[in-house]
Amino acid sequence: MINVYDTANQLENELRQTPEIMGLQGAFSQMKADAMAYSLFQKLQKMQLDYQQKELSGQQITDEEIKNLQDLSTQLSKFDSVKNLMEQEQKVNAMMEELNKIISKPVAEIYQG
Repeated sequence: MINVYDTANQLENELRQTPEIMGLQGAFSQMKADAMAYSLFQKLQKMQLDYQQKELSGQQITDEEIKNLQDLSTQLSKFDSVKNLMEQEQKVNAMMEELNKIISKPVAEIYQG
């Protein structure tokens, strides 16, 4: 009997060894080493989480909050370590999209049939 969870766990282990994941890990470590960039990054993550929770509870995000988020993103994008992190994230996202297409093919074929 096939156990897809064993296969998924094997895929997880193999993903950890891909250039994309290793590149992301290296880029994240590099960005963390830059105290100013990492501090702003953490601030942005907290702000995004707060806004998501606000939206989930049915509250509107104000124009000022959107502007604050954009301003912080602009500040962050000036750091080379953050630019590198974003480039590495794009590579990982592209790989994950391809993997998702492959994994979801059986379901897609049912509805295309």
